[in-house]
Amino acid sequence: MEKKKVLFIFQEITPYLPESEKSIIGRYLPQGIQERGKEIRTFMPRYGSVNERRNQLHEVIRLSGMNLVINDSDHPLIIKVASIQTARMQVYFIDNEDYFHRKYVMTDKEGLPFDDNDERAIFFARGVLETVIKLRWSPDLIHCHGWFGSMVPLLIKKTFADDPLFSNSKVIFSVYDDDYPQKLDHNMTDKILGDEITRDDVQLLNDPSYINLNKLAIQYADGIIFGSRDINGEIRKAVQEAGKPLLEYQTEETYIDAYNDFYDQILKQS
Repeated sequence: MEKKKVLFIFQEITPYLPESEKSIIGRYLPQGIQERGKEIRTFMPRYGSVNERRNQLHEVIRLSGMNLVINDSDHPLIIKVASIQTARMQVYFIDNEDYFHRKYVMTDKEGLPFDDNDERAIFFARGVLETVIKLRWSPDLIHCHGWFGSMVPLLIKKTFADDPLFSNSKVIFSVYDDDYPQKLDHNMTDKILGDEITRDDVQLLNDPSYINLNKLAIQYADGIIFGSRDINGEIRKAVQEAGKPLLEYQTEETYIDAYNDFYDQILKQS
């Protein structure tokens, strides 16, 4: 029987970034799913704080060189890759000088979110999916982690819906306790429109808050996982109202097997 293919989209993976709830899952979940007989691809942004020399990143020339247009500007898409030898696992990095060559990840040295975090999230999501097309690799299931991957379910169900590589792909979205008070750019709606996405599709982004980014991902996902023990009450309510398959929070000891079983459940949906 052909192996099921799982695409992982993380905003953090250790050892490339410091250990956190998300980065530890980013490191060990793909390995665990691979060891349970599935084929995987794993992506994260190449933030400026990722040490290329120490982690032996190198550019994949055949995948790089595309330009993505965001807010009427061209942004070159650079793809890099590194290996976690002990896990027999590769990690692909989405890189771009405008969006990711900064010392900090989501906030500046004062702790304030970057003004262009909305564009960075759109670029990252589109960059991953365009790279997967170049790889000619058709994922059965796409698992997005955290708000920075919240554009992916929308893009899969709208922009890339007719692409044969993604036409049968199921999408799972993991919600985390990664709330932030500031809103993203109020023009975010305009930046995501087009390519089969209409204003009606993204009404939630008229108020581009953390809550609404998560709600948008929930709206277009096929299944939801609570990746943290504590989940924002409004998001929890939105998940309940959506009525989609839900996997509640799992402990460090149980989550890999539980996620693998949940993947199989979602993949059986028609």
